[in-house]
Amino acid sequence: MSIQENLSRVKERMARAAARAGRSADSVQLVAVSKLQPLEKIREAFDAGQRLFGENYAQELREKAEALKDLAGLRFHFIGTLQKNKAKYVAPVASMFEALDDLELARELDKRARVADRVLPVLLEVNLGEEQKGGVAPEAIAGFLESLRPLAALKAEGLMCIPEPQPDPEASRPHFQKVAALARAHSLSTLSMGMGGDFEVAIEEGATLVRVGTAIFGERGRPGA
Repeated sequence: MSIQENLSRVKERMARAAARAGRSADSVQLVAVSKLQPLEKIREAFDAGQRLFGENYAQELREKAEALKDLAGLRFHFIGTLQKNKAKYVAPVASMFEALDDLELARELDKRARVADRVLPVLLEVNLGEEQKGGVAPEAIAGFLESLRPLAALKAEGLMCIPEPQPDPEASRPHFQKVAALARAHSLSTLSMGMGGDFEVAIEEGATLVRVGTAIFGERGRPGA
């Protein structure tokens, strides 16, 4: 199937999930995960109406943003882990940083965003347990948000999470419910949760952003390939 057909199928599934939750289809946005995908596939998705893409690698994001700057309305979210010394590649071009869990990284992103004269929206990644290494512990979210207040070039808009992949998407539902409750408790409006295997469950539990890659673009390449 073509990328256009794949996008249509994913968006139909998103709309049905939103309807089951009594939500409008436009209350959730699709982040088309384009990491390690060639430029021509992003252009094809753009031509099919997709505007928001997700990248995991800082230099790849910078290179793609430059190569595709002719596409008016194209936006990239950075959705992976980021080393502090690579914040300079992300802060000037990303329309959102989705995986913030480190205050030193936050300070570097703030510094680089100020140099670029822009405000960078960020989401805090929530640690779900399950031996997960990254993320902010639920009980530490309030303190982390308070620590971000002096960083005027960052805007904390919400939370994100990545449950351990499971054969049954229902296994992710308790995690999504927990993160949605945390967002409500901290008056945060953006929830990035749900990927290719469980995004419909995430939408039913309140996701406003879902991240889907392979179902749109097919299998991706390898870093450095």
